[in-house]
Amino acid sequence: MSLLLLVVSALHILILILLFVATLDKSWWTLPGKESLNLWHDCTWNSENKTWACSNVSENGWLKAVQVLMVLSLILCCLSFILFMFQLYTMRRGGLFYATGLCQLCTSVAVFSGALIYAIHAKEILAEHPQGGSFGYCFALAWVAFPLALASGVIYIHLRKRE
Repeated sequence: MSLLLLVVSALHILILILLFVATLDKSWWTLPGKESLNLWHDCTWNSENKTWACSNVSENGWLKAVQVLMVLSLILCCLSFILFMFQLYTMRRGGLFYATGLCQLCTSVAVFSGALIYAIHAKEILAEHPQGGSFGYCFALAWVAFPLALASGVIYIHLRKRE
């Protein structure tokens, strides 16, 4: 049983790390020439001055929705981990981790929604930037975190506390 708890905890921590990197790092969209754009700042290379020009992201409503959903997924994932630890030490024997599982399932829905909105509306979000480019590794990490959070939520719902 302790091995199962260790694996579930490690999976949850992995999901947290993936979500932190996906939300806060700088590569949701990569432009040709090593330039990348994230959810919070646009930094592009100015070849005339040989400097990086950073500015706030556009006021696009779809981008704001992605920002909110990714931050919400981080908050829900942290909350579900705290809830898991609380339930682990206070729940009676034989109880199920329903609250933790439901919170983790909400995390997966938030990540899925944010990544899907970004994928569908990328052209509108990136309208001010040069054409070309591709999705970056942070976008891929968000898609990797989605099924892991979904699986984690299902595992929590079926996990029973034993002594």
